[in-house]
Amino acid sequence: MKDNLILVGLDIGTTKITTVIGEVAADGSVDIIGEGTVPSEGIKRGAVVNLERTTSAIRNSVAAAERVSGVKVTQAYVSVAGNHTRAMTSHGLAAIRRSQEIGVADVERSIENARAVPLDPNFEVIHAIPQEYVVDGQEGIKSPVGMHGIRLEVDVHIVAGSAAPLANLRRCVQEAGLQVRGLVLESLASGTSVLDFSERDQTVVVIDMGGGTTDVGVFKRGNLSHSACIPIGGDHVTTDLAQILKIPLEEAENVKRKYGAALPELADPDLMLEITNASGATHAISAFDLSRIIKPRIAEIYGMVRDEIDAALGPVELIASGVVLTGGGSLLRGVSELARERFRLPVRVGRPRGFGGLTDIVAGPVHAAAVGLVLYAAEQHASQYAPVLGNTQPTSPLGQTNSQVLRPVPVDNAELTPPVIDEPVQPEPKPVKAPKQAKAGNEASVLDKVKNFFKDWI
Repeated sequence: MKDNLILVGLDIGTTKITTVIGEVAADGSVDIIGEGTVPSEGIKRGAVVNLERTTSAIRNSVAAAERVSGVKVTQAYVSVAGNHTRAMTSHGLAAIRRSQEIGVADVERSIENARAVPLDPNFEVIHAIPQEYVVDGQEGIKSPVGMHGIRLEVDVHIVAGSAAPLANLRRCVQEAGLQVRGLVLESLASGTSVLDFSERDQTVVVIDMGGGTTDVGVFKRGNLSHSACIPIGGDHVTTDLAQILKIPLEEAENVKRKYGAALPELADPDLMLEITNASGATHAISAFDLSRIIKPRIAEIYGMVRDEIDAALGPVELIASGVVLTGGGSLLRGVSELARERFRLPVRVGRPRGFGGLTDIVAGPVHAAAVGLVLYAAEQHASQYAPVLGNTQPTSPLGQTNSQVLRPVPVDNAELTPPVIDEPVQPEPKPVKAPKQAKAGNEASVLDKVKNFFKDWI
């Protein structure tokens, strides 16, 4: 274990805080060796509203994961969510001198030019994720390093967050005893863990249905090309039930999980529930009517997601090949069927994949973002130590650039030259004289030819 890399993902959500500890082997495989989940306190819609309660919850979550793994952690990759984040796509350009190959420094220059967009001074760039490159009009290039051309272009998806909420988030993590190794967008982390290899070659919409927010990520050929945060989540469904049924939030949450469904057609029409309100009065409600309360809120979330994508990229049915639901909200019965109706696309529930270890504990949609943080961190670490010319992108198509972690490293031309290896000096071979017997044979052959010539001439 001492020789392996230890990475920590800290998913700070509205309803829960989850810490996942991963161990990365020399071959790049990831094993989850620790997990700790506690109820979240002090977080509202992805933003810190109480520093002390949030710090205490983070500390408890980390301690629980440390007890399981037996490893003491000091730093973590932290998820970022909430409507304080902003996303945009910017175009970058870099001119290349004739007779020169495109180098890593040229790629970095094109990305930096794309990052040079006017932003509110109160915003901080979290990610600058390059999409496909264009060299002299040729599109669809993943890595232009080593190619020839005079014009290098790139579209970069930039994700920025409000500086104040990010500062509060860092402060809570630091006071809990951890160093923030990197900030990762929630939808990017979830997509890293739930998308399979076939989906990474297509355009897929990932919807992470959390408690306070619903995070949306559109992945195009493995790259996060669009992201958004909808300020409505599963807690709003619970609130609706609590207000209509006049019951406490805790009881409403239990009723939703046990008997709720997003489609009334999937509810048991013969099931009747006895609900006791705060005043002690008891009344009955059928599971069918319960689902009729839940469906409008889930439909509203899907409608807002669709409006966001349609406005930014176009009709979702035309740009995407499927939808992947994840997060705690995806466990509600009927959410997949309702999503198929709203998006008119294939829909599935995404679970984390691509790791070993505690697969029985963290393989559910609830842990998608936390496990994705570890997998994302492993990709960043692998990309930093990849050969300069062999792989300037992460080993996995997802999560290409974190503004604080991964940037193309400029190198001098001398560093691109293969190193000269001193070979042991071998003695020069000495000329060897031909044996006399061979020489006599050669002379005899020449004389025979001369005799035959004169014989034919005479």
